[in-house]
Amino acid sequence: MGLNSNRVENFSDAEAPPLPTIAMQMPPLEVHRVCPPPPRTTSQKLRHRLSEIFFPDDPLHKFKDQPWFRKLILGLQFFFPVFDWAPNYSFELFKSDVVSGVTIASLAIPQGISYAKLANLPPIIGLYSSFVPPLIYSVLGSSRHLAVGPVSIASLVMGTMLSEAVPYSDEPTLYLKLAFTATFFAGVFQASLGFLRLGFVIDFLSKATLVGFMAGAAVIVSLQQLKGLLGIVHFTTKMQLVPVLSSAFHQIDEWSWQTIVMGVAFLALLLITRQIGMRRPKLFWVSAAAPLASVILSTILVVCFKSKLHGIKTIGKLPKGLNPPSSNMLYFDGPHLALAIKTGIITGILSLTEGIAVGRTFASLKNYLVDGNKEMVAIGLMNMAGSCSSCYVTTGSFSRSAVNYNAGAQTVVSNIVMAAAVLVTLLFLMPLFYYTPNLILAAIIITAVIGLIDYQAAYKLWKVDKLDFLACICSFFGVLFISVPIGLAIAVGVSVFKILLHVTRPNTVVLGNIPRTQIYQNLNQYREAVRVPSFLIMAVEAPIYFANSTYLQERILRWIREEEEWLAANDRSNLKCVILDMTAVTAIDTSGIDTISELRKMLEKRSLKFVLVNPVGSVMEKLQESHMLESFGFEGLYVSVGEAVSDISSAWKAQP
Repeated sequence: MGLNSNRVENFSDAEAPPLPTIAMQMPPLEVHRVCPPPPRTTSQKLRHRLSEIFFPDDPLHKFKDQPWFRKLILGLQFFFPVFDWAPNYSFELFKSDVVSGVTIASLAIPQGISYAKLANLPPIIGLYSSFVPPLIYSVLGSSRHLAVGPVSIASLVMGTMLSEAVPYSDEPTLYLKLAFTATFFAGVFQASLGFLRLGFVIDFLSKATLVGFMAGAAVIVSLQQLKGLLGIVHFTTKMQLVPVLSSAFHQIDEWSWQTIVMGVAFLALLLITRQIGMRRPKLFWVSAAAPLASVILSTILVVCFKSKLHGIKTIGKLPKGLNPPSSNMLYFDGPHLALAIKTGIITGILSLTEGIAVGRTFASLKNYLVDGNKEMVAIGLMNMAGSCSSCYVTTGSFSRSAVNYNAGAQTVVSNIVMAAAVLVTLLFLMPLFYYTPNLILAAIIITAVIGLIDYQAAYKLWKVDKLDFLACICSFFGVLFISVPIGLAIAVGVSVFKILLHVTRPNTVVLGNIPRTQIYQNLNQYREAVRVPSFLIMAVEAPIYFANSTYLQERILRWIREEEEWLAANDRSNLKCVILDMTAVTAIDTSGIDTISELRKMLEKRSLKFVLVNPVGSVMEKLQESHMLESFGFEGLYVSVGEAVSDISSAWKAQP
């Protein structure tokens, strides 16, 4: 947008003040010298920079000035949070944790079986994954309310990516090996991010990306459950919208009316109880108990009427006993190793993002902090251990954590109680699931994933940021029509493009003076701000790097040209000085310094004074080390725009 479209003056041309500017109506300001930061050696600069990048929270501050024994205790508490809360644990806390643990177990058991089916794994793997990982997390995790276990998104992605190359029905043993290996690499990746304090990597999955991705995944997952709800035997393993719908309607002859009636009835029951839990938080137990109650009721119906409900498919026999070791099944050599690594990294990122977000959400409600890097290590080691004990990728589940929170959980002991309930189930109750119908698992999955469709968040993205909305839509339709990993990759690509766009095309604004003050603000934002005659005051609102230095040079020259054209068209005084406010320029490199130097030379040839205002410490340091400030001199560098305008105007007024 050119300057001509946004002129804002509080006086007519006939009333315009002469060269003694509006700013000069204020008393002259004392001019302060712009000071460079204290000198530092290269090693000091590097140390400070690395500290800011990797240790912004200064995690070792508690160890300062402590005796060695106290440091040992703090070290144990730092790496194993259980040593922090266990000494103060009481029976009152235990009673609350038992109630919440049993409550989330009633949800975790049917969800574990259902999500394993979603990942195309045997149902028993879901129960195994609800036993060992919660025990590991209870020792290493820092969140008091995070309920650990399988989650829908990670299950969906793993099932989709592995099934495209190795369908479980064709090679079940190889599929299991790849699932456990992917879990192992997910854990290695997650723990590495935590140990190396590289958590910012997961920030590339923006909220906009996740909103679209989860909504698309929820639609695909729900449609995939038509197999169970309709009683179809031969159903596509593809995860795109068109093949799934086509498969459903091409197999009408396999539809079972008995399955449809019972499936729709239980789905309606689960959706109603979900709405009750959402609208009345005090009745959370209704929605929490509904999945297990539905499993029990549907199983009883099938047992009682099995002679008449012969068309309903059931889970069948599930093995009893504890998790068998699976370290011998890890797949480290072969043609599918790259697939296992890729699946592990993608599911690791998604599960890590969900787990940390859920943990921080409930921590904020109880006013305590969750250390993101500790959580990465805990979730990573949890998955590494799980891969060796017949578990697949697990993390903190939002639905189970919400139930855990509402049930009054006080510590991670609720996870131990949940694991104990799963243990009892594994040892003694597995035969009871023999007649559990597949349709109830489909209904539970649909009820769980339907909450991932957040249309209100999508509408908010549209209202606030169109590029974020574009990333959301790309992710949504990419998942629906192409594939889950490619849809996610497209969305991440759009998010990265947005970052590059902001870096390479930073915002520049023209500032004006708010009358009777020394405040200078954006003319477009503050309607009362007015221009200072003979001055063009600009601000750059981004670092100046090689990626944007050429653009900034062209944009600044355009501002100057448009200003001169407007002044000539309106018979105003000529432009004499260009002020560049660098308050928001947080960093600069050699290309940026060269750009500033070239601008000064170009404006000097046009008899225009070029002034820099308030370069921050690191920028000032580089400008000084490059010896560029020598060309500006004392009158080319000011602390504030007000001082620059006042001092330069006074100098002009003093000239004969």
